[in-house]
Amino acid sequence: MQRLPISEVRTDLEKKFSRNHVTILVGETGSGKSTQVPQFILALNNGKEKIAVTQPRRVAAINLAKRVADETKTTLGQDVGYTVRFQNMSSAKTKIKYLTDGMLLRELLLRTNLDQYTTIILDEAHERTIITDLLMGFLKTLLQRRKNLRLIVMSATIDADKFSRFFDGAEVLYVQGRRFPVQRYYLSKPVEDIVDATVRTAIQIHASEPMGDILAFLAGQEDIDKAVDMLNDMIQSLPKGVPDLIALPLYAALPPQQQLKVFEKVAGNKRKIIIATNIAETSLTISGVRYVIDGGTHKVKVWRHDLGLDSLLTMPISKSNAAQRMGRAGREAAGKCYRLYTETDYYGLKSQSEPEIERCDVAFPILTLKLAGVSDVLGWNWLERPSKAAIMSALMQLYALKALDDEGQITEVGKKMAVLPLPPNLSAVLLDAHQKGIADPVLDIVSCLSIENLIMNPHPDKRDEVYEKRLPFITASGGMGDLVVLRNYVQHYRRLPSSSDRKEWCKEVYISYRAMSNVEKVSINQSEQDIRNQLESYLKAESANIHSEDKSVQLGPSVLNEQIIQCFLTGFLANTALSLPGKMYRTIAGGQTINIHPSSSVFGKNEDAIMYTEYIFTTKAYARNVSPIDLEWLQRIAPHFLSRRTAGHD
Repeated sequence: MQRLPISEVRTDLEKKFSRNHVTILVGETGSGKSTQVPQFILALNNGKEKIAVTQPRRVAAINLAKRVADETKTTLGQDVGYTVRFQNMSSAKTKIKYLTDGMLLRELLLRTNLDQYTTIILDEAHERTIITDLLMGFLKTLLQRRKNLRLIVMSATIDADKFSRFFDGAEVLYVQGRRFPVQRYYLSKPVEDIVDATVRTAIQIHASEPMGDILAFLAGQEDIDKAVDMLNDMIQSLPKGVPDLIALPLYAALPPQQQLKVFEKVAGNKRKIIIATNIAETSLTISGVRYVIDGGTHKVKVWRHDLGLDSLLTMPISKSNAAQRMGRAGREAAGKCYRLYTETDYYGLKSQSEPEIERCDVAFPILTLKLAGVSDVLGWNWLERPSKAAIMSALMQLYALKALDDEGQITEVGKKMAVLPLPPNLSAVLLDAHQKGIADPVLDIVSCLSIENLIMNPHPDKRDEVYEKRLPFITASGGMGDLVVLRNYVQHYRRLPSSSDRKEWCKEVYISYRAMSNVEKVSINQSEQDIRNQLESYLKAESANIHSEDKSVQLGPSVLNEQIIQCFLTGFLANTALSLPGKMYRTIAGGQTINIHPSSSVFGKNEDAIMYTEYIFTTKAYARNVSPIDLEWLQRIAPHFLSRRTAGHD
């Protein structure tokens, strides 16, 4: 502990923390702020403090809690613990609790004064997630009521002035991190295949550089899984005498048990290469990393008001992201950073990434504010106020979901949606399914939609062969579309007797085995409930007045499938479209022309109307996860929405 840079200024920090109601702490990467500041606070009042430390990501919350429990020589879950979605390793006696920002927000909504804590630490505030921004607004109000509450906002980059102004001129403290020199290298010209370039760079480092682990950044799960597979194939042909290379993926959708493998030390003459998303940029310290490969992109969600849904786009990172990535190589010793883009491209990057509140759907934060009794959502304590168009879009979406009434007040349905750990549209789907007594099959599909890159695109040479393998599952859907096909895949996977059978089947139909495993398990260890039971427990807890037992009758396959689609229609009303000539469709919500994606089981068919859960744009606009719908369903489920939307579009 004493080797960490923040320990050198401990006395000064403790004085400032004791004196200040709110403190902004800018701690450079490697300073030790995430593990040490809570311990400093605990020592201020002879161990009588109760401290909450938020993290944007669950893997960081879990790993940091384990680290601090180890440093303080306590059993995890007692004095030091953590709370993440579906997993609580803490008790009433816990003094330092790491938790995701979403879990603290949930606690704040349940216990508005947060009396259980004496200090709140918002860590990694520079990431500017929507939930972190929401927490800052709520805490600003709470601090006026609770004069004995201490707030520390910690950031790894210079957002300090904005945070200080928001909290009425709060004092800003700076702590330098340990920085070993890191040499950086650029490409002379851009590359077309970033995955191939990453793999070749990793092999080159492994063959020519001294020992030390490699951390490579790629945009998303599909690229990461592809790179790991390529590396594992190439490892087999490495010449004798070259050390072993262990390739490990790291992304948010990976089961936590597999995420934690990247922190384990490897014995003997071996080198780890971790292929990660930006989950590894901050918060996480992966010991032993000496080399960083920066692919220069990341995936971000961008809300399209005209379409009423998010688009997941691969975009260039910012200079701040690039600095964070490079810093991973200089935490413990001198290192090297290989940027797989040109120096000219680097200087063309934005200084900072846009905060989520400026580019994402704000339906969830608006619903949260309504649940908290805030009527003037536009005039609320926003750190960064969303645009009027974004707020109006969110209000209309929540009205369509029946979460808000005609006066804009939250409904009983809206209150239940607000406390489910899902986006509002999926919460609406689950609540409707629960009421109909068909939660189980709907939860299968919701689990699939919550996992990235479950269905993979086969190589063109394999396309016909893979389609033949998938055809029985498509036929079994009875023409009800991709959501029912997803459920058919899950049911078949579940019936297979062994993991080897499941792997082989996934390989045949080009379904990611890793992703399908995660559909079944999102828990931290194998003894935990699967995702369906976990979400079911939330439904039962938050929907106690809904009794579905009497409705859980046996339905024929075609009737059940229709009811499943109608459940999803309650959550995806805005994602509906009517047919046009030429097998094209016009969206009901915005009048946009859209096409069914060629990968869909509905592709090439003439349907009167469709619903979709995903929008992508390549050469043109495509709908994915498509299901045909009956126009009568729309009229019956949401006349309040359809009448407003179709007025003037006849």
